[in-house]
Amino acid sequence: MRDYLIAPSLLSADFARLGEEADAVIKAGADLLHLDVMDNHYVPNLTVGPLVCEALRNYGITAPIDVHLMTRPVDRLIADFAKAGASLISFHPEASDHVDRSLNLIRKHGCKAGIAINPATTLHCLEYVIDQVDLILIMSVNPGFGGQTFIPSTLEKIKKARELISATGRDIRLAVDGGIKLDNVYDVAKAGADIFIAGSAIFKHADNYEKIIRQLRQELKK
Repeated sequence: MRDYLIAPSLLSADFARLGEEADAVIKAGADLLHLDVMDNHYVPNLTVGPLVCEALRNYGITAPIDVHLMTRPVDRLIADFAKAGASLISFHPEASDHVDRSLNLIRKHGCKAGIAINPATTLHCLEYVIDQVDLILIMSVNPGFGGQTFIPSTLEKIKKARELISATGRDIRLAVDGGIKLDNVYDVAKAGADIFIAGSAIFKHADNYEKIIRQLRQELKK
């Protein structure tokens, strides 16, 4: 069985208590934290910048921080988030003029590199850069907002992405972000994902994060 990782999306956390929230979900059994960076340009919303990532590190968060750049352009932010303590940085190929250069820049700054694929974006952009990718992030909703409903057609894309990864023989993670919850996490795993990014599905259970994370893992054990 693949090593399944659960990544709470801080977009759904209580921003007034972000350090506490991040610490709580990690102590409850999450594996890493997902930080959604939106610029009100590439996507119609505005969220956080490198200072928030740095603040989480200063608060004492030592778990991996997976930064998802929904911004255009990306290269300047890559350096800033790496310096702020990001562990992995993903970006959308449509938002970079030179995808190969952006991937190399992420690795140059000591982070793992990911490519994020929107629901209507094909996987063809991976053809010539998959040897430089540590993670493929399949968006199962259109980026820009939390709390959206999972788009069922992305299951087929997850399967195709897993086939691409298997063909390389490389240890590339396959993450899925958008509408992940108890009633579909099994199907997403069966399709080939091994990182599950969940926002509202976890943070709406503020009274018991440990219980919901345990329930997600129980579904994955099936």
